[in-house]
Amino acid sequence: MLKELHLSVSLVLVLACGFLYRLTVRSHCFFSCLPLFKSPKGLEGLLSNGHSIVFIETSERMEPPPLVSCAVESAAKIYPEKPIIFFMKGLSNATQVAPNSSHPAFSLLSDIENVFFAPLDMKRLFEDTPLFSWYTKVNSNKEHYWLHVSSDAARLAIIWKYGGIYMDTDVISIRPIPEENFLAAQASRHSSNGVFGFLPRNPFLWACMENFVEHYNSGIWGNQGPNLMTRVLRVWCKLGDFQELSDLKCQNISFLHPQRFYPIPYRQWRHYYQVWGTEPTFNDSYALHLWNYMNREGKTVVRGSNTLVENLYRKHCPRTYSDLIQGAEGTRWLGPGNR
Repeated sequence: MLKELHLSVSLVLVLACGFLYRLTVRSHCFFSCLPLFKSPKGLEGLLSNGHSIVFIETSERMEPPPLVSCAVESAAKIYPEKPIIFFMKGLSNATQVAPNSSHPAFSLLSDIENVFFAPLDMKRLFEDTPLFSWYTKVNSNKEHYWLHVSSDAARLAIIWKYGGIYMDTDVISIRPIPEENFLAAQASRHSSNGVFGFLPRNPFLWACMENFVEHYNSGIWGNQGPNLMTRVLRVWCKLGDFQELSDLKCQNISFLHPQRFYPIPYRQWRHYYQVWGTEPTFNDSYALHLWNYMNREGKTVVRGSNTLVENLYRKHCPRTYSDLIQGAEGTRWLGPGNR
């Protein structure tokens, strides 16, 4: 009898734990109720391995548009053994985000095993970095490019503290990046900050944060972003031109050829939304930056159009394509992670 009672109690406890787990994950409680993540390790535990893939949303927007969903899903597909962590500022002020019919992408991404959402608390993030004094003094209401500038700062601090790879939310992953410490060249002798990766506490990123504060000028587009990375890289390295498809190496930093992430230059961004006679293979690329900030025309993925971008969605983010494109028309998003 006693044995049967123990078994019954154990069964109830197992069922209760399962219910609480599902409730926590499905209702997306963050910091405010029960476990923060699907993983028992929590945020610090997930980040501590130094190999996370990081995305950032610095607006209050809670519903990832199709391109953002595709970026996150494709990364989860290419890096199944790595945690894909999406930091969202809106979660800092939200006690609960229900994956109801108005949040289909949030629900879709939450169901992917290695995708995790986390609040973006910038004041806490910038502690113990050169960015803290700047952040506590800056008046965000007077900053014209605040969403972009704050995103530029947050990505530096996260990767410096924890390591891993940062990606803009308009970057579609197509194969694994084999480098640990790298910058992505946008053009010869010019770095981007839309994709980069480093091991934790890398001195290059500390130098970038110091330069961010010392040369802060938010009125100049990209001054705290790609121009910052380029400034610091030129101090550290004597940059030459790329020879064919070879990457460059300097002080343990790989400067990756523009073909790795930018095979279609920004002036030709519309090519992604066109039908190709013979589509490019992108065999020399690790991911594709879609230059969504250039998309002032509001071009979207249209089902059945056979455009390059539609076929990229079909192949690299099939769930996003099935749920958000086939099930509904694509929407445009000009967020700070979409340069």
